[in-house]
Amino acid sequence: MKFAQALGADALADKDPLPPHLRERLLARDPLFVASHWLLAGAAMVGVIVALATVRPWGAGVPRRLLLAITGTLGVFMIARSIGVLGFGFVGDVLLLTGVRPPPVEHASLARDLARWDLLLWSPFFLLWGVCWATAGWRLGRASRVVPVRRCESSTR
Repeated sequence: MKFAQALGADALADKDPLPPHLRERLLARDPLFVASHWLLAGAAMVGVIVALATVRPWGAGVPRRLLLAITGTLGVFMIARSIGVLGFGFVGDVLLLTGVRPPPVEHASLARDLARWDLLLWSPFFLLWGVCWATAGWRLGRASRVVPVRRCESSTR
């Protein structure tokens, strides 16, 4: 999606949970946001390579500790974002939509709309993404703990 937005598409850009002043800059294609989209698209491509390195034979050349650190960090970050530790997420959205945490007065309607989108689309997406990263790291960790058993052939001379 960020790659499409970097190229000029508006795919779900209006549903990005940003404060109004940043949202306006995003929708106006501010150069900073365009650059950030290219940066995030590049990071996504690197993420694909890292994910593949955890399951493909050529990934054996990459240090396991580095892959474990990356997958673990991304898994925790994505799950934390989905839950709401980082501001948006299931907890924050439910609190806002139920009125326990009131939205900002100056853009209450927008905040509720974005919370609904976040609750139904972005938070589940980040949760699934985080679980996938954590699972990849867990499987990689298990695979690197398995020590191959060498067969000893007895030689009779």
